[in-house]
Amino acid sequence: MNTPAIINVKESNQYIVDGVNRLLCQLVSNFHPITENELSEIINSDSNSLYLIFLNNEIVGMFTLGNYISPTGRKFWLEDVVVDNQYRGLSLGRMLVDEAKKIVSASGKSTLMLTSKPVRIAANRLYISSGFLRKETNVYKMDFNE
Repeated sequence: MNTPAIINVKESNQYIVDGVNRLLCQLVSNFHPITENELSEIINSDSNSLYLIFLNNEIVGMFTLGNYISPTGRKFWLEDVVVDNQYRGLSLGRMLVDEAKKIVSASGKSTLMLTSKPVRIAANRLYISSGFLRKETNVYKMDFNE
């Protein structure tokens, strides 16, 4: 087995789209495939970055790192953290989280936040063991449909 490698995706192609979609369908219950145009929009945005982890030349995990600045400081959101079911238990999730922490830390004074459903027991354990503190707040959402 090769050493895992995490890359910041700079351009999209069908291989990456297929890999991201394979991971997304394991992450969300209401999976809708992402298109190459949508993925390109994410990659080309100044406010987010997509990172993939490769093992044996296969996409086996990912995360998205979003960022913005507000009057209360620079904020980063760790989103879409997922490791392929076949590769769980190899500490790849920890590698992804550690990479996100390293990137945010290098940006200077900032805050890294994330959300995780309580039923994702292993993920929540990972975040706590990685130094995240549970924040007492409510998360609200509003979807806007076309």
